[in-house]
Amino acid sequence: MTTRRDRQNHELRPLHVEVGVQRQAAGSCLIAFGNTRVLCAATIEPVAPKWKTEPGGWVTAEYAMLPGSGDRRVPRRENGRATEIARLIGRSLRAAVDLPALGPCTITVDCDVLDADGGTRTASITGGWIALWLAAERLVAQGKLQSNPVVRPIAAVSVGMVAGEARLDLEYIEDSQAGSDINVVGDGAGALIEVQGTAETAAFSRAELNGLLDLAEAGIGQLVALQRRHTSERRPG
Repeated sequence: MTTRRDRQNHELRPLHVEVGVQRQAAGSCLIAFGNTRVLCAATIEPVAPKWKTEPGGWVTAEYAMLPGSGDRRVPRRENGRATEIARLIGRSLRAAVDLPALGPCTITVDCDVLDADGGTRTASITGGWIALWLAAERLVAQGKLQSNPVVRPIAAVSVGMVAGEARLDLEYIEDSQAGSDINVVGDGAGALIEVQGTAETAAFSRAELNGLLDLAEAGIGQLVALQRRHTSERRPG
């Protein structure tokens, strides 16, 4: 029996996506996981990074919490946490892309947190994928690519043990009280891209981990369906 206040343990928070929110970005969306809201914008540079020796392009990401996104002002400066999350987003999004097919260009996905209530990195990955797909689709529409090199969806969600219960998509109050907290990145077809898990206040068993991964897989499947609705609808024909 769940003791969760507003939803069942296996349920995501209310989801909302609005695409095309930045006029000059190659692809953009505003994504909300409950009260967490992230603006994701993809920009394209027509050159690959100088250090890259193999053919094809590159996808990278940046992440920031805007000053008013939390209960206290977040200073406008680089920090280790933001850098770590940006690298996670970049790794996750590159797993979606056929980089040789992208050609000699760099797509940067900026994820700016407008409101933080837990799950900012998972919302950034999920929304960042939409912005990335839209940017690549623009290259197709411009005749610069024959097909979209974003070849599979990538989404992410948090799971954790809270009050002895396995819960999906933790909001901040749950995250702060969780015995264990795990962020899972996957493709919606059962393949895992990255798993970041920590025993916050209590160790978790292998059986609990398996249950949490099953819970995350189901949640990622729902998020991938959301992504597809907001991308396939915008593909010509």
